[in-house]
Amino acid sequence: MGLFSRFIVRYKKRRKMKLYSIHVLHKDPTTANVRIFKSESDLSSFSYFQRSSVQEFMTFSSKLIVERSGLGTRSSVKENEYLLHCYVRNDGLSAVCVADLEYQQRVAMSFLGRVLDDFTNKVPAAQWAGIQKEKDCSYVGLRELLERWQNPREADPMTRVQEEVEETKMVMHNTIQSVLDRGEKLDDLVKKSENLSDQSKMFYTSARKMNKCCNYV
Repeated sequence: MGLFSRFIVRYKKRRKMKLYSIHVLHKDPTTANVRIFKSESDLSSFSYFQRSSVQEFMTFSSKLIVERSGLGTRSSVKENEYLLHCYVRNDGLSAVCVADLEYQQRVAMSFLGRVLDDFTNKVPAAQWAGIQKEKDCSYVGLRELLERWQNPREADPMTRVQEEVEETKMVMHNTIQSVLDRGEKLDDLVKKSENLSDQSKMFYTSARKMNKCCNYV
């Protein structure tokens, strides 16, 4: 994705140890179709005028990573000074958070597990089929969890990682491009995406050209 490296990094006011967004999604075990159930973000450290585009790219990236991840997997994708952490359960319920490099991977995975557990307790699996868009989802706990886990030691005093995390292989990808299938190009996916507005696509294209010009890519 040079998404973050080419675009978002230009507008962010630097701040350490930060969670920027959290998405709860579902990947159908049969069709592999991915739906976004709920999302929350804290984009206060970004330029006010760019927040809508930043939000769209985070949503686009979260869905893309889940689409390219297998059931029962955990992975992290690094993009410059950002990390996208993804957990896809065996039942297809998934969570993706975007954080800075200061936010430890194992703590992020613990956070994702806590989010999915809370979601499952409040929204039984029997209701998932009826959730086609975020407005259809009655879950309201995401904002509170995002705020609490900005400081992991307050959210979980021991910042312990559940044993299952140790037992599950966590994959680290260097870029979003590395999770795509051979022959796929991120630029093409951005262009075709229905989740990105024309304005966000224009910003992405403009930032990419500027980066090429400055040899940042």
